[in-house]
Amino acid sequence: MSQTLTAFLSEGPAILVEIEAVKGSSPREAGTFMLVSATRIWETIGGGQFEYMAIDHARAMLEGRTNVDALDIPLGPEIGQCCGGRTLLRFTWVTEAVSAALTERMREAGDRQSAVFIFGAGHVGKALANSLSLLPLSVSVIETRREELIGLPDNVSTHLAAMPEAMVSDIPAGAAAIIVTHDHALDFLIAKEALGRNDLAYVGMIGSRTKRATFANWLSREGHGGTLDNLVLPIGGTVVKDKRPAVIAALVTAEVLHAVHRFAVQCPARSGSAPR
Repeated sequence: MSQTLTAFLSEGPAILVEIEAVKGSSPREAGTFMLVSATRIWETIGGGQFEYMAIDHARAMLEGRTNVDALDIPLGPEIGQCCGGRTLLRFTWVTEAVSAALTERMREAGDRQSAVFIFGAGHVGKALANSLSLLPLSVSVIETRREELIGLPDNVSTHLAAMPEAMVSDIPAGAAAIIVTHDHALDFLIAKEALGRNDLAYVGMIGSRTKRATFANWLSREGHGGTLDNLVLPIGGTVVKDKRPAVIAALVTAEVLHAVHRFAVQCPARSGSAPR
C-alpha cells in the first residue's frame, strides 16, 4: 500500500482530503482520507456527489483558484444525497512531512489488520487469496507445493512449508485459519493444531458433513478430548449450493470478516497478539 502511495505522489502535486468530523449519518467515518492530483485520485471518502465536490475543490486548490482549506457539506437533498448528516472536510497540500505522516499512519493501520492464514493454494485457496487480498486484512498462504504459490496477489505473503501444521503456532490471536489443502490427512493435522488453540477468531475447513464426521472420528482416535464447536466445516455455509471456487471464496470471505470483527469486539485485548 505504501508503495502505491509513493508512486501516486511521485507523479506531481497532490491535495490530501480528509474527513475531519462527522455529524449524523455519512458514507465514511472521521479520519477517512483520499488524495487528489490533477488527473487522478487515490482511495475514496465515500463516493457520490459529496466526493465529486471534494475532488473539484482539491483541483481548484491545485490550480490556484482557491485557498479555502475546509468545506462543511450537508449530505442531504441540497447535493442529491440522502445520508442526512454533515461532514467537515479538511484540504491539505501534500508536503514531504505530510507524505511521511501518511506513510507511517498506513503502516500502523497495517499492523492492526486482522490476519488470515490460508492453508493450501489450489483452486479454492487461490480464489480465497484473490478475494481476501482486496480487504484490509493481512493474508498469508501456506503450501507444500512450490509451483502453487506462483501468481498470487502481490500483497499476499507466501510460505513454502514441508509441515504446514507447524505454522499454526505462528498465527496471531484473533486471526482466521482456513484449511483448503489438497490432502485430507494434511487438513486434519492442521485443524487439530488450530483447534488446540482457544484464541483464533475462525477455524474453517473445506469439505462436507461426511468429512466432518470422519475428522471427528480421527480426532477421537488421536486422543483429542475437545469438541468441534469451534470448527466451521463445511466452510461457506450450506444455503448456496454452488461449489465453484470463486463462489466458495465469496461466501467464506463473508464468514471470516464477521468472525474477526466479532472476536475484536469481544476480546479486544487479545486480538492481534502473539500466540501463547
